[in-house]
Amino acid sequence: MATELDRVDVVTVGVGWTGGIVAAEAAKAGLQVVGLERGRERGTEDYQNIHDEYKYAIRYELMQDVSKETITFRNNPDQRALPMRQMGSFLLGENLGGAGTHWNGQTWRFLPYDFEIRSMTEEKYGEEKLMEDEGYRLQDWGITYDELEPYFDKFEKTCGISGEENPLGGERSDAYPTPPMIKTRILEMFEEASSGLGHSPIMMPSANLSEQFENPDGETIAACQYCAFCERFGCEYGAKSSPEVTVIPTARKTGNFEVRTHANVVEILTDEEDESQVSGVRYVDTRTGEEFIQPADVVVLNSYVFNNYKLLRVSDIGQQYDPETEEGTLGRSYCYQIFGGATGYFDEQFNTFMGAGALGMAFDDYNGDNFDHEDLDFLHGGNISITQTGNRPIATNRIRPDTPSWGSEFKKESIESYTRTLSVSGQGATLPHKDNYLDLDEEYTDVYGVPLVRLTYNFKDQDRARHKYLAERSAEVLEEMGASEVVQNSELGDYSIVPYQSTHNTGGTIMGDDPEVSVVNNWLQHWDRDNLFVVGAGNFVHNGGYNPTATVGALAYRCAEGVIRFAEEGGRLEEE
Repeated sequence: MATELDRVDVVTVGVGWTGGIVAAEAAKAGLQVVGLERGRERGTEDYQNIHDEYKYAIRYELMQDVSKETITFRNNPDQRALPMRQMGSFLLGENLGGAGTHWNGQTWRFLPYDFEIRSMTEEKYGEEKLMEDEGYRLQDWGITYDELEPYFDKFEKTCGISGEENPLGGERSDAYPTPPMIKTRILEMFEEASSGLGHSPIMMPSANLSEQFENPDGETIAACQYCAFCERFGCEYGAKSSPEVTVIPTARKTGNFEVRTHANVVEILTDEEDESQVSGVRYVDTRTGEEFIQPADVVVLNSYVFNNYKLLRVSDIGQQYDPETEEGTLGRSYCYQIFGGATGYFDEQFNTFMGAGALGMAFDDYNGDNFDHEDLDFLHGGNISITQTGNRPIATNRIRPDTPSWGSEFKKESIESYTRTLSVSGQGATLPHKDNYLDLDEEYTDVYGVPLVRLTYNFKDQDRARHKYLAERSAEVLEEMGASEVVQNSELGDYSIVPYQSTHNTGGTIMGDDPEVSVVNNWLQHWDRDNLFVVGAGNFVHNGGYNPTATVGALAYRCAEGVIRFAEEGGRLEEE
């Protein structure tokens, strides 16, 4: 029998970036907020002496325990979906701060084109370029870049992002709050080469701060030490903007916010008297197994893409997408990313062992629709960059393709290449296809007996063409940089969930201006439950050529504003 607790104004399911943002804004507005986090409490004090590559980067100390909660995967419905038994293609975060703790800090705004991709593509190239006969299902997001720009600005100022103006990006209302990071010898070479090819390189916008910064909420973020332990690690210096050093402390200072850890939500409860409302959530204490019901006036799903989808599905909220009939919206438009790049082998040596997660340069000449697609067999593109994240000794071992995988020649090549090898990569968008989607597995369950999410996904022809194009452009830059040998990435085959690629999963709970083709409106309010909000990368209608965090942060601030408005006014929020 579940114990029913006292009602609160807002409950957030998950306390990472989106949960922290919603909690901070709602609590500052005077609402009583409870954040349910299934992991444990943690902060910068937990990351002292964290430079243990094996424990954190190889054994995934900060990540989700896949023996308790995972997903199943197949490339197509004819295959049997099997559980992901260890982290591979992506790294799912857990504990306070979520994936916002172990991210690299690359903080790009999606392009104006991204938000209106269908209408802009059709207007410029015609309806046939949408390639609907090949199964692609492009649609606009129901919000424009200009409408979202103030929320981008707010997220960047909360994080203190270090960066510079992007001539090929959307217009900005203000400059980045801190200047770019240090431009190293490697980045100078990339800048000179890409400029020589006619491109427009800029320093990467970074949440590893170039200088100490106090954000508008009074939280202090330290300056980056360039220690090279960002991705898969927490920052012991408090120099990487993460929820634990920004929005979570802000929420707590109000006195209106309680974090409840070890609280795994298993169901969203629909109001028994009014099916247009939810009444709260049911969760399990992961230490004792005891069940609780947390009533709330507003419920906000702030967990990762897969879990936001899962909670809606197991709670019977919304209609599951059917790939045969294409009816239903829940689970549709799952997207990932592709990385078409190249590796250059140089005669000179570089300092490759120092760096930071977002220490890099990039250009957007082949991103979005910044180049002509008339004669190309794909849409969109990708951001081409070089990063100096720091080569760690276990995971970084770039050797030429014909080198034996063991023995004296392997050792010699490993040592030789460690400081003489650089990579340039195009982070490519992927577009929604009718055959890529999420649903529930019919065989496997999590530790609480709830069905696992089943991912059906494969790369499509456009992905392969886009990947090859970006790899060729990346190789051109390395040749211009003076590499003695350039090896282009092999062509894209079927998607595999085994090797790491990126934790940039999107879709499944997409946003829009029409309930027939979306799960939430542009306030991130669920079409079927007025007091239920769902926010995260699952809202993306397609994936872009960038890391998703800044766009997720902007949507979270938009969602927080919607939650506060709903608490004051109630009912269906309308577009302004």
